[in-house]
Amino acid sequence: MATVLLSDLKTQHMATYHDKRLHSVAPGTVNRDLSLMPAVFTRARKEWGWLKENPIRDLELPKPPRPRERLISQEEIRRVILALGYRDDRPVQTKCELVGLFFLLALETGMRLGELCRMTHTSMHLDKRYVQLIQTKNGDRRQVPLSTRAIELCSQFRTTNCRVSAAVAGELFRKALKQAEVTNLHFHDTRHEAVTRLARKLDALALARMIGRRDLKSLMIYYNESATELAEMLK
Repeated sequence: MATVLLSDLKTQHMATYHDKRLHSVAPGTVNRDLSLMPAVFTRARKEWGWLKENPIRDLELPKPPRPRERLISQEEIRRVILALGYRDDRPVQTKCELVGLFFLLALETGMRLGELCRMTHTSMHLDKRYVQLIQTKNGDRRQVPLSTRAIELCSQFRTTNCRVSAAVAGELFRKALKQAEVTNLHFHDTRHEAVTRLARKLDALALARMIGRRDLKSLMIYYNESATELAEMLK
């Protein structure tokens, strides 16, 4: 596509690019790639006069995959924590143990792995029961409220100088899953589990604010209460 002059770029070129990408990456990745381009083409058309029409406008995008609905059992949590070597009755001394702490804190707060890895001692305001996030996925600052258990975990974090990057943490977590014989689990699934738990305590607006979602509809991606569990609430 880079060999085509912008003024000659047509929907057919974008379709070819789209089809080739689907051979090597997932449909969701293709959609994310293509979502970056419309703004560029619109600027080129409206302000610079380099295009007569937006070549993506008539392109049929692949349907995004269904969101994951993976929840995490207490037995799986126990096995993963054991594999990471984490214990709450002693200081965190290794990166694996720190990942274990982050795993438990993610289940309490719904924080993403990158957000957890960027936490510092000064970002924690335990007297006011929140963690201040400066850099988040959508670019907003966010204050994350802390449960009693989350405060205990944050207090333990403040006693260690051990740090880990998101890339290394992800790799250590995957190795622990293999050792614990836990399958089909991603660290991001903690967000689904956390939202499902928190929905029992917070209303929709409070929950959206806590986990950093800008619209209520997107909460449904993460809320995975089963029909049986919902029925229990009706008693």
